[in-house]
Amino acid sequence: MLCFSSTVLYSQQKISFDFYGDSIVLDTDASINVEFPHQLSSAAVKEFYTSFNTANYQPLVNALLVYKSKYQLNDWLYYQLIRATAQQLSPKAANYSRYTLYKWFLLCKSGYDATVSVRNDRLLFYVQCDENIYDIPYHLKNGKQYVCLNYHDYGLIDFEKEKFLETSIVIPEAIKPFSYKVTQMPDFKPENYTTKNIQFNYYQQEYHFKIMVNPQVQAIFTNYPVVDYESYFNIPLSKKTYSSLIPALQKNIQKMNLKQGVDYLMRFTRHAFLFEKDSDVFGKEKRLTPEQTLLFEQSDCEDRAALFFYLVKEIYNLPMIALEYPTHVTIAVQFEKPVGTPIVYKGNTYSVCEPTPQSKDLRLGEVLPSLRKTSYEVVYEYNPKK
Repeated sequence: MLCFSSTVLYSQQKISFDFYGDSIVLDTDASINVEFPHQLSSAAVKEFYTSFNTANYQPLVNALLVYKSKYQLNDWLYYQLIRATAQQLSPKAANYSRYTLYKWFLLCKSGYDATVSVRNDRLLFYVQCDENIYDIPYHLKNGKQYVCLNYHDYGLIDFEKEKFLETSIVIPEAIKPFSYKVTQMPDFKPENYTTKNIQFNYYQQEYHFKIMVNPQVQAIFTNYPVVDYESYFNIPLSKKTYSSLIPALQKNIQKMNLKQGVDYLMRFTRHAFLFEKDSDVFGKEKRLTPEQTLLFEQSDCEDRAALFFYLVKEIYNLPMIALEYPTHVTIAVQFEKPVGTPIVYKGNTYSVCEPTPQSKDLRLGEVLPSLRKTSYEVVYEYNPKK
């Protein structure tokens, strides 16, 4: 659940809440207080839309879009803003269907192609998305992919046995695809950060870090799905976390040559955090962003690959590829001269830099022995020149 503090004013024409460090005040019109029966049906959804569509909703939508533009919110963060707004207009616990329809209406009126489907007492909320999204339901319509935004509220649904019927409503302005790419984090309030002490040993020398982390990052990505590696690896750190870590790493490696510096970052990512499988921690596959890996106590190979990639990109900006084995993910870096057993991809040579702890202390360019004869797939190529 997202951590929003909120106050609804008595006029019921203003709503105010804290959105990740920023105080939001939105003017609303009493006409958008549209009732919805607890008995869910397609007919009730259509009636809700008709009533809302004749209300004075446009000032609210305009205000949301102005905020989105001003703070350059990516679609995922904009959806969190819509969620917070809908929670004030129609609390989730009071009437789940009404809360969901408020989100759907505001997203559609913001220009996004979104739909709702009904079966008995369940209401599924879909948005059109052109990206590769995993671990959540989707369906195809007119050659376009629609992914479910609220599946997590219901748990497992057997779509073979349970057939949902889309409520067909033509909304002319709802045409844009939704993107899960997050390229900018919010400017959190400084007081919402806590200090996390991290240490690791690099060739008999102990290094200590005081990193600023924010638990609200966990809230942002609570229901974030598994996305493709390009989107996943390029989710940035928030400014305060960045400034507490990257300069410290740069200072520690300033007297090292390039390969020594990359080796240092590899071993920092490998040894500064406890290893634990996602299935043991979360009960399912969950890819942590670089900042989540810093925030959580445990992380797995995909999480460390993302953090290591981010550190190398920010500090050295070297070409890299992500290698996916059947049970493992790792990173290979392109140096002027490869180290160890090279990985050849598109005519270029890369050296494996293993950021996950193994039973053997792997050196730069050394492939995990159990994987030397195992096939892999290059799931992401990063080329700074592009």
